[in-house]
Amino acid sequence: MTGGETLVEAALRVLNTPDPVEKAKLGDQIANNWLQGLILDSYTPSQPDFIVPDRPARLTNVKLVSPSLMPKLGKAGSLQSRQAIVHSLVHTESWAIDLSWDIIARFGKQESMPREFFDDFVRVAQDEGRHFTLLAARLEELGSHYGALPAHDGLWDSAVATSKDLFARLAVEHCVHEARGLDVLPTTISRFRNGGDNQTAELLEKVIYPEEITHCAAGVKWFKYLCSRSCGGEESDDEVVNKFHEVVRSYFRGPLKPPFNESARRAAGFGPQWYEPLAVKDFTQ
Repeated sequence: MTGGETLVEAALRVLNTPDPVEKAKLGDQIANNWLQGLILDSYTPSQPDFIVPDRPARLTNVKLVSPSLMPKLGKAGSLQSRQAIVHSLVHTESWAIDLSWDIIARFGKQESMPREFFDDFVRVAQDEGRHFTLLAARLEELGSHYGALPAHDGLWDSAVATSKDLFARLAVEHCVHEARGLDVLPTTISRFRNGGDNQTAELLEKVIYPEEITHCAAGVKWFKYLCSRSCGGEESDDEVVNKFHEVVRSYFRGPLKPPFNESARRAAGFGPQWYEPLAVKDFTQ
């Protein structure tokens, strides 16, 4: 479906698709259409705003529990632990697909964002769909399937909390949650290697890890853009960082947890001054 459909309309179709496998396929098709110029407009300015669902359509085959009730994942030393870790990653990527299309549908027109914003988050959405597909296939190779274990929806709880503020959405989802993924992925990769599962380790290290850096970079880039636009292009680096601290403290519960992956975070465009003041000072794992 291209025709006169705008990107925002297409994004809503993804959000209203309940099957995560179909969601990923549809998102990939729409991303290709947009990036190849087959979808011409991001949105129609004169058209009334579409209603973006508070919660995207989801199948009910995954048992949801509170984050505090989630079973321990283990350290990838057993098949059961490897299945649990990959299942958790599959679930996270399924929500990441929705998050990427949601930011396009919810904020793109509302905030009059430039075309490059849509380009960036379409690419993020396409990556997340590919990550989901690859990890779901790997989970089946490990003898399990998505839905075999419980999961929690903490990631979407943050999306609801930031649904009315693009500053907050970019800061919390892309510069806190996604950056946390950068912090823990190297350890996860090492655990799979040590457990003898080089195939999963390679998938995480060669495909997912470098692309997640670019997703975090998109959050940093557009947070800086909003700061610059709101101040007429005159906001200093210190003022941007202070704004980030203010937003995170308002919308994210609790402090950030070290250790931080400083090199990956720097590659994504933000240094320690962004996150260290928000961290627990005496945290021990």
